Amino acid sequence: MSNIPETGRTSRVTARLVAIQILVFSLLLTLGGRLWYLQIRNGQEYASKARSNHVQQVVDPATRGSILDSRGVPLADNETRLVVSASRTELLKMKDDGKAVLGRLSDVLGIPEQEIRNKVRLCDAKTPQPCWNGSPYQPIPITDKATTQQALQIRERSEDFPGISAEPTAVRRYAAPAKAETAQVLGYLSPVTDEEIKKAEHTRSPLLRSDQIGRSGLERTYDSALRGKAGVTRYEVDNLGRVIGKAHSDPAVPGSNVITSIDARVQAVAEKELLQAMKDARLEHDKNTGTNYKADAGAVVVMEAKTGRVVAMASNPSYDPNAWVGGISGKDYAKLTGKKSNYPLLNRATQGQAAPGSIFKVISTTAAVNAGYPFNGHYPCTSSFNIGSQVFKNFESENFGPISLGRALEVSCDTVFYNIAYDQWKKDGGNNPKHPADWFYKTAHQFGLGKKTGIDLPDEVSGRVPDRRWKKDYWEANKTGWCAQGKNADDYVSKIARENCESGMKMRAGDSVNYSIGQGDTLVTPIQMATIYAALSNGGTLHDPTLGKAIVSPDGKKIEKITPKAHGKLPDSPATLKQIDSALAGVATRGTAAWRFQGWPQEKIPMHAKTGTAEVYGKQTTSWFATYTKDYAIVMTISQGGTGSGASGPAVRKIYDALYGVDEQGGIDKKSALLPVPESSLPVIERDGTIQAQPVEPADDATDPSADGTDQADGTDQSDQADQSDQGGDEG
Repeated sequence: MSNIPETGRTSRVTARLVAIQILVFSLLLTLGGRLWYLQIRNGQEYASKARSNHVQQVVDPATRGSILDSRGVPLADNETRLVVSASRTELLKMKDDGKAVLGRLSDVLGIPEQEIRNKVRLCDAKTPQPCWNGSPYQPIPITDKATTQQALQIRERSEDFPGISAEPTAVRRYAAPAKAETAQVLGYLSPVTDEEIKKAEHTRSPLLRSDQIGRSGLERTYDSALRGKAGVTRYEVDNLGRVIGKAHSDPAVPGSNVITSIDARVQAVAEKELLQAMKDARLEHDKNTGTNYKADAGAVVVMEAKTGRVVAMASNPSYDPNAWVGGISGKDYAKLTGKKSNYPLLNRATQGQAAPGSIFKVISTTAAVNAGYPFNGHYPCTSSFNIGSQVFKNFESENFGPISLGRALEVSCDTVFYNIAYDQWKKDGGNNPKHPADWFYKTAHQFGLGKKTGIDLPDEVSGRVPDRRWKKDYWEANKTGWCAQGKNADDYVSKIARENCESGMKMRAGDSVNYSIGQGDTLVTPIQMATIYAALSNGGTLHDPTLGKAIVSPDGKKIEKITPKAHGKLPDSPATLKQIDSALAGVATRGTAAWRFQGWPQEKIPMHAKTGTAEVYGKQTTSWFATYTKDYAIVMTISQGGTGSGASGPAVRKIYDALYGVDEQGGIDKKSALLPVPESSLPVIERDGTIQAQPVEPADDATDPSADGTDQADGTDQSDQADQSDQGGDEG
C-alpha cells in the first residue's frame, strides 16, 4: 500500500488535468487565430486565389488597326492567312503527350518535328526560344503559312489530328503600295515579354501574353491605339486542368486606324531615287582615295514646309518589314542586325548622324549677322586661309574676291566664314576667354541642333553642337587615352591625340573655323536639317516633325486629329530671313546647285537650295543637298557619296519633278503631278468605319526600290561619324 495521502494524489491528478486543459485551450486558441487570419483578415485574397486556380483564360487577339497614308492607302494592314495551331491541353490528354500527332503534323506541313515540339513547349527561365509564352490553354500557332491543301488535309483527317486546328486568321501585312516599303517608318511587331507585361500591368493599356507589340517606327509610337483590346474567355477547370464549364467572355475590340501624312506615291519615288543616286555614286571615281565612292548609306526627307508634316522618309539600306510577320528566322535576323548588311533597321533620317558640311552655312550666316557683321558687307573670298602654320583651303582653291554673305552662300565660299569665325574667336578671348559671346554655337542651339526635333518616331538621336561645355566634357572623358596614344608614334593620328591631350579642353582657333562650315565635331541628322530648311521657307517657325495625322476608331465615329506643333523660332529678323531666302534662290539659279535645276520653272515655283560636301576622317565625303519651295523642304544625304549636287542633286530634282509634274523642258503637267500642294484633308471615312482609299499607280520601274542595296554595303555605319577631319572642304 502506498503511503501517499489521498489528498496528495488528488492534487496531482487535478494539476495534470489543468495542464491538459491549458494545452488544449492554447491549441484551440492558435487554431482559431489561424482560421480568423485565413478566413477573415486575408479571406478575400485567398478566396480570389482559390477561384483563379479553377478559372483559366483563353485570349482572342484583337484585330490590329491599319496604318494608312494621307489618301487612305494601307501601308500596314491585315490579311487572312491559314494558321495551323495546336491545343496543348488536348495533346497532354493523350498517352504519348501528342508526340504521334505532332509527327503526323510535321509530315503534312513539311516542318521538322523537333521545331514543332519546341513551339508548343511552355517558356520558363530554363527554356530557350522558340517556346510558347502565352497561356497553356490558348491554341498555340505552329505556322501562318499553311497552304489550302495542307489545311484541308488536317481538317478532313481530324481523327488523325486531335487538338490541331487550321483556321483563317488575320495576320499583319506590310502592303508596299506602289513598291513603297516605308520600312523604317512603319517598324515591325514581335511578341510581348514578361518584363513588358509587368511594366504595363497598372497602366491604361495592359498587355496579355498573346499580344504582339510595336518594336520600332509608327507601330511602336501608336501601339496602344493600334493594338485594340483582346477578347478574353474564362473557362472553369478542375485540378487536372480539364475544362468543366464556361465562366465569362469579353469580346475583342479592334484597334484604331492611324492615318499618316505619308503619301505612298511620293514615298515610292523618294525610295527609288535615293537608291538610284547611291547606285550612280558607286560608278563615280573618288580622286582622293583612288577608288569609286562606296555610297554605303543614305536618307531623304520630304516635309511640308508650313506644318512640319513628313510626306516621305526613306532610309537605305532598307528591308522588307514582312520578314518579321509570323516570327523572323535566325538567318533573316542576323542579316537585319549584322554589320555586313550595314544595319538596315537603322532609320538614318532620324538616327543617322554626320557632319553637315556647307548646308550648315545658313546657321553661320545668321550667327554672323547677329554678331554684328552686315549681310551685304564685303568679305574676302580667298583661295585659302592661314592660322599660324595651318592652311584652310577653299573648295578647289577658288577665289571670288570681296563678296557679301549672300554671295558666299551662293558659291559656298568657305574662306568668308573662316575669316568671320576666326575674328569672332579672337573677340571672345581666343584661348583665354573670359566672357565669350559664342555667337556661332549659341545660334546653332537656337536653330534646334544638339537636341531632338520631337518627331513621333522612337529612338531619335540629338546630334551634337561641339560648344565649350561639350569640349570640356569630351576632353575629361578621353584625355587619358589621348595622352597615352600621343606618347609613342609620330604619325598623323598620334599628333592629333597629343594635341588633344594638351589642349583638347580649349576652343581652339582651328575648331572655330572648321565649325563655321559644318565640319569638325558637329553632328546633325537629316530630320533636323529638314526642319531648319522648312522653317526658312515658312518664315522662321520650327515645327515638331510629325507623321501621324489622325487616329480613327474602328467604327469611324471618333476621330482624333494630330495637330502640328511648333517648338521654336529661328533667331533671324524678317530682313535677314528675306536676305537668306534670296541667296538660297541664287544657289539654285546661279550658284552651286544651278546645274541641277536647269530648266526649272523658277518664276512659277521658286526653288531654294544649298549644297554640302562634308569631309570625314578615314572615310569618303558625305553628300548633302538641302532645298525648299513654298510648299516643301527636301533634304538628302549619302554617306561616302561624294559632293552634294553631284550625288544627291539629281535625285532631289526628280522628286520635285514628280511632286509638281515638271517635265524635262520645264513645263508643268498638272495631270502627272503627284502632290502639287500638300494634302490638308483626311480621306473619306464611311459610316461603318471603312476608309475610302484612293488608287495608287505603281512607280516608274526604271529602278526597283525593293532591291534594298544591303548586299552592296561595306559595313560602315553613318551614325558613327564622330571623328571628323580637321580640314575644311565644301562644294563650291
